[in-house]
Amino acid sequence: MSREPGPTSEAPPPGEIEPGSGVRIVVEYCEPCGFEATYLELASAVKEQYPGIEIESRLGGTGAFEIEINGQLVFSKLENGGFPYEKDLIEAIRRASNGEPLEKITNSRPPCVIL
Repeated sequence: MSREPGPTSEAPPPGEIEPGSGVRIVVEYCEPCGFEATYLELASAVKEQYPGIEIESRLGGTGAFEIEINGQLVFSKLENGGFPYEKDLIEAIRRASNGEPLEKITNSRPPCVIL
């Protein structure tokens, strides 16, 4: 039985830059509010799309879920009242990776509401 060798690592070939390299994200969130799960879900989706990205989390004030890309605030739950859509954050990261100007994310999905 012949087996073809599979890739041994996720690293890009020499000379290629890993997607997301050079982009730094800081997410500040309210842990007592239960926002850690949202952060982890978002971080996982971002890492899947951009394995070379650097993501840092910080504990923030009540109600906070703030996202900075390369030092620029691109999303604020305190301003928008909800959480960012993954697709909007992925698009902002793509723009940052390409050196394009960043715009603030204004779309947000509402926080969970118990009826």
